[in-house]
Amino acid sequence: MPVYSYRALTKTGQEVKNRVEDTSRFNLIKKLKTNGLMPISVVQINTKLRTQKNKRKNMDNIDAVLKKVSTSTEGIRRQITLKEKINLLIAGGERIKVRDVMVFTQNFYLLKKANFNNIHALSTIIDGTENLTFRAILEDILTGLEAGENMYTTMEYYPSIFPYIYTNIIKVGELSGSLTQALGQAIEYLDKANDMKKKIKSILIPNLVQFGGILIMLVLGTLFAIPLIQNTFDSVGSKEQLPALTLWFKGFLDSLIAHWYIPVGVIIAVVVGVIAYIRTPKGKYNFHYFKYTMPIFGKLIYAMDFERFVRALLLNIQNGMRIQEAIEVSKNVTKNYVMLSMAESAINNILIGQSWIEPFERSGLSSPMITEMLKVGMQTDLSEMMAKLLEYIEVDIDNILQKIMKVLPQVVYSIVGVVLIFFVLVVLVPMIQMYMGTFLFSAAGV
Repeated sequence: MPVYSYRALTKTGQEVKNRVEDTSRFNLIKKLKTNGLMPISVVQINTKLRTQKNKRKNMDNIDAVLKKVSTSTEGIRRQITLKEKINLLIAGGERIKVRDVMVFTQNFYLLKKANFNNIHALSTIIDGTENLTFRAILEDILTGLEAGENMYTTMEYYPSIFPYIYTNIIKVGELSGSLTQALGQAIEYLDKANDMKKKIKSILIPNLVQFGGILIMLVLGTLFAIPLIQNTFDSVGSKEQLPALTLWFKGFLDSLIAHWYIPVGVIIAVVVGVIAYIRTPKGKYNFHYFKYTMPIFGKLIYAMDFERFVRALLLNIQNGMRIQEAIEVSKNVTKNYVMLSMAESAINNILIGQSWIEPFERSGLSSPMITEMLKVGMQTDLSEMMAKLLEYIEVDIDNILQKIMKVLPQVVYSIVGVVLIFFVLVVLVPMIQMYMGTFLFSAAGV
């Protein structure tokens, strides 16, 4: 049985911690809450899969259900092989990759399209999951389903595995009764996020490595090569001087090393101050607003958040929700305080009889094209217009992404170029000066 280490708060605010065994993380958290404890953290220490001798709660009932609906496995779980047990004990748990979540989501989507119920679909996926650590998490989700909970409830306990936006897409699908469509959106979100990450990495990583290499050569060259050149000048009695920029940078580095605690203290103080400010409601709002208005990536971040919000909104409206309820359920597909604030303002406007589109229009972040399409949709067919709006936003996101892919290399190349020029002036020029041997004329009095 898995071993968990937990920390929790009592009703009086006292912190308690312990190490216990339980069938799943989900069950342990429920037990803690039932006993009046508020969990702070619950971490699995030893992941062990359940075997026939150590069955999960309601195992017999689940097998009975699977036996009725399964056509391939006849309701019987695949046995864990000895090799898998040994690998799990040696590794102490496999690292869960983004690809594991993508494969899980794609398989779940296909099974739901084939009219599998959630328990049957998840059980089938668990049987074919090779990553043993991920399989244990999926079994935790399955336990929650068997107990009558929604999938997203258990997923929220694993934010490092299931991103916040991903979990809320699933939440919207489960609450609106359109989990299949939500899974399709989750696949699209993971694909886009993965593709964008790859593109940005392909641009940034080579240039950052180059930037770091030049910076290291600049520092080492200034600290070690420049003193050697100066000693050579002095040893032959030359009056020739190193470039002023080289001497200034050398003095700057020497001063920095001698009083290292000052810049380190300043940096720590700034970082702590910024983090403390961001953790305040006003600071977090301003930081999230900066994300939407920052150079290069700001428009893209806003467009993607707004696209997810509109897609979730459309999904809820198509399933019969009123606009107010649809906004309330859809607003959490983004974690940005600015978007959440606009959604809350939209709900308040509905309550007082005003337009829910007005907060998005007043923010200045949405283009006039988007707000006008929403206004026309409110007067005609909102669902149809929102579907067309999503097509427009997708094209807009692609255009923004193409612009970023053109601008980003230029920005990175410019920064690397400036550092390279500085390296040439500070380090290479004195080396060339020494190689040319002009300092010997000065030493000889010529």
